[in-house]
Amino acid sequence: MCWARRVTPRRSAATLQARVSPAPATVVVALGGNALAPPGRRVGIADQFRHTRESLGAVVELAAEGWRIAIVHGNGPQVGDELDRNERAAEHVEPLPLGVLVAATAGWIGYMIQQSLQNALRRAGIARDVLTIITQTVVDRAALAGARPEKPIGHALEPAQRDRLRARGVAVGPDAAGRWRRLALTPPPRDIVEAGEVKRLVEEGKIVVAAGGGGPPVYHDPALGWEGVDAVVDKDRVAAILAARLGADTLLLLTDVDGVYRDWGSDAAARIARLDLAAAARLLADGTLGEGMRPKVEAAVQFVREGGERAVIAHLSQGPAALRGETGTTIVGSST
Repeated sequence: MCWARRVTPRRSAATLQARVSPAPATVVVALGGNALAPPGRRVGIADQFRHTRESLGAVVELAAEGWRIAIVHGNGPQVGDELDRNERAAEHVEPLPLGVLVAATAGWIGYMIQQSLQNALRRAGIARDVLTIITQTVVDRAALAGARPEKPIGHALEPAQRDRLRARGVAVGPDAAGRWRRLALTPPPRDIVEAGEVKRLVEEGKIVVAAGGGGPPVYHDPALGWEGVDAVVDKDRVAAILAARLGADTLLLLTDVDGVYRDWGSDAAARIARLDLAAAARLLADGTLGEGMRPKVEAAVQFVREGGERAVIAHLSQGPAALRGETGTTIVGSST
């Protein structure tokens, strides 16, 4: 019997290089809902599209550099407006529960980001697909027992609005800036139901908008399966969970300040360029962080503790520069 010798095709240098090149780095970018609709004033949908377009410059730059990208966004102003619309129209149409409104805002804000980013990428000559997924965030139902609403949502309330809501039993209270706003329950997030699907799409090179508004919160009922909860979930903490589930290298938290400040609000305030976990824990314990910054630092610490390489907190317009260490605050596991 004659055996034919197997001939192995010669591989080109480019093919060999592709086989040994490391996979592209993955980043989860968290955008605040206030980046799309500033809380100090009411804005129409055209203005929200404009703010969205202005907020995506950093993402376009990251896409051009070849990063794998997932985007998480907030929805505080928008979901509060949806509640207001619900209440005003209650005599004519059946109101929707808060959990459903979180999913609704995740859909239409995702649409704004998706369309705006598609257009920006096309103008930049970058061929990347963008899509939005409504993901569900798992919470512990037991944590809601006896919990008090404390998460500010919606725009600032005028005194007459505040008093009307109070009279109807709606929870209201001051936010970190002293503005009176609606308050919602905010259970701690535990997991993301569709994290595996998001990971697959990101690894294919698609830019995925997920966990919008923190994602509609759900719990698992032994008989019924997933059931919704009338609450909102902090989007930065959910972004940390998503980044860990994706095996991301970096969590990038974009906000309206250029990093974490020591002694925030005082004459001695100073930006901190770099923190290790021990220093971040001390900062969280000493009470000098502004209330708006605390959940971002907590999310950054959570991600790094779960094995993430680094978390970066930076101004909305300075994301790529912050990733290069030129600005913002970088949180890492240790100082060495």
